[in-house]
Amino acid sequence: MIKQKLIYGIHALNESLASHSDIDKIYMKKGAVTGELLEIKRTARTQGVPVMEVPAERLNRFTRGAHQGVVALISPITYTRLESLIPMLYDEGQMPFIVLLDGVTDVRNFGAIARTCECAGVHAIVIPERDSVSVTADAVNASAGALMRIPVCRERDLVTACRFLRDSGLQLVGADVDATTNYTSLPMTPPLGIVMGSEQKGISTGVLKQLTDRVSIPQLGQISSLNVSVATGIMLYEVVRQHNANL
Repeated sequence: MIKQKLIYGIHALNESLASHSDIDKIYMKKGAVTGELLEIKRTARTQGVPVMEVPAERLNRFTRGAHQGVVALISPITYTRLESLIPMLYDEGQMPFIVLLDGVTDVRNFGAIARTCECAGVHAIVIPERDSVSVTADAVNASAGALMRIPVCRERDLVTACRFLRDSGLQLVGADVDATTNYTSLPMTPPLGIVMGSEQKGISTGVLKQLTDRVSIPQLGQISSLNVSVATGIMLYEVVRQHNANL
């Protein structure tokens, strides 16, 4: 079982940021106004590292008070650059098969999705920097280790990521409860990106506008939506089914 690594204190954070360590997220004392902490915040944001302001009590639970107002979680993985991954896949003669998660925040769902992605032959998972899960020790454990095997790309803006993927020749298909096309009726073969939104809000408006297609998964019961990890599995294995049927 993987344990979460962390670093804390102003000097340690500055050193880690200077060396571009794999920092997953920074927690900073709410209302921090010292020059050193503000500089850490600015540097982190230029490197795409989310900074969350939290009460001092939250930081104290991490380090028993010896934190100088800042604690960082270290990612168990090195995030992959999407703009490098896609050309590499094409160069290797592979058709990219990508999953994009828009607003998925539950670690257990993320772990289950990653596990299914690895089994279904997905090349990478794309997540946004904000309002999203990230790759933590808990996420790796929930994925049964799949997150150590499949590349994860953390993008500042999913809309921009979607544009890049479309420009790179990928069909972008979103699972949307309001769509009129059944997910089994649409041809879905790589190069392909499957976009999944949160159970509460679905796919965000900006990302919806970037999709080439929207499909729905039929529901016969009265609950408003499927669990996102279950819905992702249904979508991915429809892609696998269609691919195998075309062999």
